[in-house]
Amino acid sequence: MKPRKYRTWDEVKTEHYTKHPKEIKSYLAISLEEYQKDGDERAFLSALAFAAKINGGFSKLSKKTGLNRENLYRALSANRSDPRLSTIRRVLNALGFSLAIK
Repeated sequence: MKPRKYRTWDEVKTEHYTKHPKEIKSYLAISLEEYQKDGDERAFLSALAFAAKINGGFSKLSKKTGLNRENLYRALSANRSDPRLSTIRRVLNALGFSLAIK
């Protein structure tokens, strides 16, 4: 009997959103709502980085935004908590989203 290979949560999440890319909008919206409640910037930046990964990765995002790939990676890293608002706007626009006030 072969040992069962277990997948990580990131692998499951990546597979799901790759198969259902339109759901990434809801994922980001919920991440932003949670950020507004608890102020956890790292979780929101992690969600943006994940959305970038699902939409072709940082190289593709770099081409769409005109920003350096390494700088994008650092800006959206969970270890960095203070990217410029203009960077967030450019990333959101490249992913097909925008900042809005309701």
